[in-house]
Amino acid sequence: MMKNTILKNGTPAVLALEDGRIFACRSFTGHGEAAGEIVFNTSMTGYQEILTDPSYCGQMVTMTYPLIGNYGVAPEDMESDQIHAQALLVKEYQPEPSNHRSAETLAGFLRRHGIMGIEALDTRALTLHIRKSGAMRAFVSTLEFDPQTCVNRARAIPTMQGRNLTGAASTVTPYRWQGGQKNLLSLTDLSLDECVWQFKGNRPYVVAFDFGIKHNILRSLEATGFEVIVIPAATDAKTVRAIAPDGIFLSNGPGDPEPAVAAVNTIKDLIGFRPMFGICLGHQLMALALGGKTYKLKFGHHGGNQPVINVATGKVDITSQNHGFAVDAESLNQSDIEITHLNLNDRTVEGFRHRRWPLFAVQYHPEAAPGPHDSGYLFSEFKNMITAFCNEKESFYVQNN
Repeated sequence: MMKNTILKNGTPAVLALEDGRIFACRSFTGHGEAAGEIVFNTSMTGYQEILTDPSYCGQMVTMTYPLIGNYGVAPEDMESDQIHAQALLVKEYQPEPSNHRSAETLAGFLRRHGIMGIEALDTRALTLHIRKSGAMRAFVSTLEFDPQTCVNRARAIPTMQGRNLTGAASTVTPYRWQGGQKNLLSLTDLSLDECVWQFKGNRPYVVAFDFGIKHNILRSLEATGFEVIVIPAATDAKTVRAIAPDGIFLSNGPGDPEPAVAAVNTIKDLIGFRPMFGICLGHQLMALALGGKTYKLKFGHHGGNQPVINVATGKVDITSQNHGFAVDAESLNQSDIEITHLNLNDRTVEGFRHRRWPLFAVQYHPEAAPGPHDSGYLFSEFKNMITAFCNEKESFYVQNN
């Protein structure tokens, strides 16, 4: 009965993949068109966080869980200021959410941001096809129904491989993250030197490169006790040195890491200057700065149930992930770099640390949102690394003066 209601109330649409596969579906947000690389996410909840994760810039997201929209949308669950996914594709949309936190329906949220919502789609068949053939470009429309035209529209989209999107989802203006809020720095602060810190000496301070940073990363950094200044992706090493932070954080973000040459060169210049922690795209960029290579995964890791093993301890964390590229283990100089974490599904690199310099990175998301919190301790490890580094500097100063 519900299925018939969906078919009756939706707007007919067609989804076309670049390899020629066509899916009938319907829009629950009205008429429109969308295009991008199509991927699937295996999370059972968290569609709002997924939609607002900047790492999905340029991608259309298919949810494998069959019923989406049942708990609505809440302002406190935003992971950025807007939706970054190109479209949301689901099997069945629930138009009447049941949740005391809900302030808006999912359909209303998508319409307000100008993003298409698609339902009555065989998401299982689509997911199996992506697993077999790989993530690919796709086009969805309620206005164009000719199969070949739609396939051609999909093929006209730029491929994700080779696209540098580090600036596409980044802030333009530096800001202070304080009390769970974004506070843009005033014009007098934009010189960005060490005077920018408000709590100098009272808490460790971190600059976070914004390649597409999630709000829950900033919440996690603040909850760990850091004072946090977020800087644009294009910020150079000279500026970071002038700010004189205690630590440097490299965020998640969209796109292919290898074309992000400017970001890689900046990171390379900052290695050894201060302790450094990278997540997701930050993990890949750090690896490139250390002389490694990256490659595109067949269909990526997107979801909150990815098992990752700590190589040293044998402990397994269930992790939240969202990435389409990975670090090539063979390309890392393992006399200098220790691989610390591996994905138990496909043995891809999930983490590493340098044997001499104070830096480490993980491919997964310890801040979750959505997903499990097994690996949230990594923010404390970053703080401990900064404390040890500061103590070593102080000891060196005392011994030499």
